[in-house]
Amino acid sequence: MRTLTAQMSSDGGAWRLYVVLYGETEWPTFRWERTGPVPTGAERRAALASLGYEVAPGAVWSWTEDSRDHGDDSTPVLLIAAVTVRGRDGGAA
Repeated sequence: MRTLTAQMSSDGGAWRLYVVLYGETEWPTFRWERTGPVPTGAERRAALASLGYEVAPGAVWSWTEDSRDHGDDSTPVLLIAAVTVRGRDGGAA
């Protein structure tokens, strides 16, 4: 079973969820047109499903933060969540 990483991020604007496809120029992406609240687990599952993916069995979301300008903690915070995903048919989409 091939797994990939999905990430969700916001820098204070709209939330975006995307599946990382190394070597590709465009990644499957879903965007919420709101700035808050943070999309729920159910909303994230639905967004992933609309892109053809699901959270891999046993995987959980992890959160980290960074600065908008890398290394400058006086700039706005960028929140990033990540989870392991697989294609909805049990393989890669």
